[in-house]
Amino acid sequence: MHVGVVGAGSWGTTVAAMAAVNAPTLLWARREALAVQINTEHRNGDYLPQFTLPDALCASTSLEEVVSTADVLVMAVPSHGYREVASEAARFLRPWVPVVSLTKGLERASRKRMSEVTRDEMPGHPVAVLTGPNLAKEILSGQPAASVVAIDDNDIATELQRLFGRPTLRVYTNDDVVGCEVGGVVKNVIAIASGMAEGMGFGDNTRATLITRGLAEMTRLGIAMGGHAATFAGLAGMGDLIATCSSKQSRNNTVGLQLGQGRAIADIVAEMNMVAEGVKSSPSVLDLARRHGVDMPITEQVVAVCHQGRSAADALTALMQRSRKSEME
Repeated sequence: MHVGVVGAGSWGTTVAAMAAVNAPTLLWARREALAVQINTEHRNGDYLPQFTLPDALCASTSLEEVVSTADVLVMAVPSHGYREVASEAARFLRPWVPVVSLTKGLERASRKRMSEVTRDEMPGHPVAVLTGPNLAKEILSGQPAASVVAIDDNDIATELQRLFGRPTLRVYTNDDVVGCEVGGVVKNVIAIASGMAEGMGFGDNTRATLITRGLAEMTRLGIAMGGHAATFAGLAGMGDLIATCSSKQSRNNTVGLQLGQGRAIADIVAEMNMVAEGVKSSPSVLDLARRHGVDMPITEQVVAVCHQGRSAADALTALMQRSRKSEME
């Protein structure tokens, strides 16, 4: 089995490194200098400079080379460029090769999940999602963690479970692709809110409140879209939400932290060398919520801060002054 990974950012590189332990793996990088560095120095100096990558991991700037040799194709491209790259990759993909999405975002124009975009551009291919509380640096450091591979084909799920698993990473299977994707999208939005609270100087009670009520928002939307309630109590829901809302390594949490400190969203994003998916996805999440008749007040305030100029302080006030409700609502 040969694995092709499209996208040499921090998480794409990490998953490629994981796969390379179990199978020959080729990683697509846009820049020639980065591909050369991975092949000669076994490092990704752009995103993971402190880690040594497996000797078995190779990189190429040829999308055709990476895709045409793959028995499993992994897509690690940000949501805003996912369709374009998937469309190009589809030209070189052999029939029936499984495609695994790592992207926790929504396509802005269509509001589609990445598995849906994949099916649009790569019809006839089984589509899986790899998700969970997986911060790249901790995975590469060999810290114990768990992940979820979601696909409705048990045979493929079992093979992917073997491919991505390692002694320090336990991979579970789940047939709820919708729920796993919704969890991965919404947790990024809630992490921005959690970061804003920290940036304003608030503590653990506030974070716990946002995580818990954020989980309620995630679950309501996920069920409305066809996901399973149990998924949101698992690694793809609660697990990923806790990690992203709590970690200094989280890009979305970091964006929120700086918003809470009073910085402008344009300045924050301009300084980042990686995409914070929650910023781009939050309007799409809110649109889906309204389309499905789901109340998502935290998401609404994140959109207001990130896209409508509201201050983090005003957003928090708006949340706290909402009408009294039952916790079950």
